[in-house]
Amino acid sequence: MQKIEPKVTQMDIVCAEIPASPVALVVFGASGDLTKRKLIPALFELYQRELLSENFYVIGCGRRQLSDKQFRKVVTEAIGTEADEFSKKFHFETGGYDEPDFYKRLTNRLEQLNKQYSIDNNVIFYLSVPPALYPVIAEQLGSAGLTCPKDNTQKENVRLIIEKPFGRDLQSAAELNSIITKCFDESQIYRIDHYLGKETVQNIMILRFANAIYEPIWNRDYIDHVQITIAESVGIEHRGGYYDKSGALRDMFQNHMLQMLALVAMEPPSSFEANCIRDEKVKLLKSLRPFEPSDFIRAQYTNGVIDGENVSSYLEEEGVAPDSQTETYIATKILVDNWRWQDVPFYVRTGKRLGAKNTNIAITFKKVPHSMFASFGLDELPSNILVLQIQPQEGISFQFQAKRPGSKMCMGTLDMHFHYSELFDVKMPEAYSRLLLDAMTGDQTLFNRYDSLETAWKLLDPVLADWQNNNSTLYKYPAGAESFAEADKLIESDGRNWRAIANH
Repeated sequence: MQKIEPKVTQMDIVCAEIPASPVALVVFGASGDLTKRKLIPALFELYQRELLSENFYVIGCGRRQLSDKQFRKVVTEAIGTEADEFSKKFHFETGGYDEPDFYKRLTNRLEQLNKQYSIDNNVIFYLSVPPALYPVIAEQLGSAGLTCPKDNTQKENVRLIIEKPFGRDLQSAAELNSIITKCFDESQIYRIDHYLGKETVQNIMILRFANAIYEPIWNRDYIDHVQITIAESVGIEHRGGYYDKSGALRDMFQNHMLQMLALVAMEPPSSFEANCIRDEKVKLLKSLRPFEPSDFIRAQYTNGVIDGENVSSYLEEEGVAPDSQTETYIATKILVDNWRWQDVPFYVRTGKRLGAKNTNIAITFKKVPHSMFASFGLDELPSNILVLQIQPQEGISFQFQAKRPGSKMCMGTLDMHFHYSELFDVKMPEAYSRLLLDAMTGDQTLFNRYDSLETAWKLLDPVLADWQNNNSTLYKYPAGAESFAEADKLIESDGRNWRAIANH
């Protein structure tokens, strides 16, 4: 397959970016890995792009005894360079998350720094902590008077960012939501899914709704099937304690995969406004045909070879029970019962320790109804395929048939593709930078509303209940595998094949 590198003339460019207002960011779990690896670099990126207000500051919160100076050293290490004007905006407050005295000290620190930075109650609380602490912190913030009910206009700009997972089933999600919404209004809650901050995922809406060529053929009349793949070559990376209680269904499928599916399949929103877009996503999720436990292939990796190195099995990972039945791989076929997508299968799969890192959405169009080139041996022509590449390099490709120079009939598949970083000659922004800036400006478009999560859990609860009773088969696959027989059978029984994971 020949690849074509496009040359793009950048015409009629419309860019809209809203810088953040003066804001305080309070990060619970600030001494943890996520803060150092993702949040601090994301904030520094915004700072370098001059999208943060000069009147911006961070209070890191944690149980570790850290002074402001020590926390600023952590900041410098996280960004890999000296940046005094940036790092001096970071402060630290030590305490236990269930101790009322800690929140009194935090309140005093906020009042002091708000005066210093001239910030008028514009505060974001970020929960970068284990999920069990979400309700604890929310209730303590409420008791300390730091949250803002909707009718309290003095604190209307207080917001709460919550990392996934939001619950582990429908009941726990509902209980968590009940506690949090006693302290925060839904309009103040930002449930983060970092996949929605990736450029290619955001571009799904632009691609579909800003180009007249796509929408007329974005339906069951022209599309044969859709494949959504999140393949990871890494294992659980020292998260055994968390992952063994979660598994691929909760960790990836319930949030990332269903949200990407919703963006691909939802109806056009009436406007580019947060609730209009989120309304359509919920409508789509409610149109999914109810899942049956037998619809899913679940599996767990054994030892194998990746990039020439031997790697251990899941059961040998630190923090994993030696008899664990937790899945590290999920594959299923999803059907959407609505006018646009009836009978179009969406094949989704995600797994750890696969042969390559590759996340993409591949839309395969129906084949031409009749080949006029049968006399040349071309009885059946390949499908056109549009691929939205999300990792490792974000970009878009389109495969189509064309004549090659030379013989009277020499036809081949051409792949017209581009990578964002190469085409626009820029470093791709971090997903967390996009999401943090949106939270600072009050834009909830890329954040999950509770009814979306509730709908997802309702779909998955029967599956989880069945698995809990050990009614399903847990298959095995070797680390480094491209796929395995049971997963292949899922799609091959419909006369189709998985796309190669290493094909990106």
